[in-house]
Amino acid sequence: MAQINHYPLVSHVRGQASSQLLYWKDGRLRRSGRGLAFYFRALSANLAEVPLDDRDLTFLFHGRTSDFQDVTVQGVVTYRVTAAEAVAERIDFSLDLHTGQYAKTPLELIADRLTQLAQQHVWAVVTRATLTDLLTDGVERLRTAISDGLASEASLTAMGLGIVSVRVSTVQPDAEMEKALQTPTREQIQQQADQATFARRALAVEKERAIEENELQNRIELARRQAQLVDQEGANARRQAEEVAASAKIEAEAAAERAAIDTTSKANAVRAIEGERLTIEKERVAAYGALPPAALVALAAREFAARIEKIEHVNLSPDALTPFLADLAAAGAKQLSTGKG
Repeated sequence: MAQINHYPLVSHVRGQASSQLLYWKDGRLRRSGRGLAFYFRALSANLAEVPLDDRDLTFLFHGRTSDFQDVTVQGVVTYRVTAAEAVAERIDFSLDLHTGQYAKTPLELIADRLTQLAQQHVWAVVTRATLTDLLTDGVERLRTAISDGLASEASLTAMGLGIVSVRVSTVQPDAEMEKALQTPTREQIQQQADQATFARRALAVEKERAIEENELQNRIELARRQAQLVDQEGANARRQAEEVAASAKIEAEAAAERAAIDTTSKANAVRAIEGERLTIEKERVAAYGALPPAALVALAAREFAARIEKIEHVNLSPDALTPFLADLAAAGAKQLSTGKG
């Protein structure tokens, strides 16, 4: 806002760079421009300040669609003053010369007019469309309708107002309808979530089954290898036993063969000794056969005497001694006759 300072007999005003200051004196426009600063007499002057910067006007409209559903349209209209003198002629922007504030509410008047015009264009779209259409592409349709409608308003151009931009943020039904519209989507999303959960559980079960099957296969393979190990150990034990038995058999056969050889050798030795002994015995018997009975008796007596260690008593009968003495006498006589000759 403009800054007004009061001095004796005169006052001084300094305008903003973003506003156009208009100075009337004696019913005529004396000065008009941005950021003006000058002295004036309050008794004969009239000041007006028109903002030239962009202004945002927020709107919130309620309407009913063609299918009798209540909706709320919310957005922002940005406008600016394009002709300060023109808008000052249509709307009172006069300043209080003591405070420098607006004497009335010109910006609120502009906002009311723009709001009513924008609402008219919004209702023109809402009442002809269904709720589904508005929720689908209503934002763009409403933005285009408001922008084109306000730009084509001749009254705004005549007032020196220009539309910079129009933005529609939301098109929203009432709470119950919004909840009802969200229900199918929520149910579908929930179904998808349930399907994902079921699929995840099924995958987990499948993986668990695969793990259990793998463990079972591992156990079967381990049992098979253990069986092979037992068979191999049994085969090794049998082979070792067979080798031990074969070795023992060979040793037994060798021992038997050695024993047979030893027995044969001993038998041959005994046979040889017995043969020599029999030969000697035969020769001795033959030698004994050539001796007279008395000599044989004498030899037998000598051998008998050599074998007997002690004789307790001897019984000699006349029948046993008479032939012996006769033979002994005959042998002595023969020896004497032999000596003589």
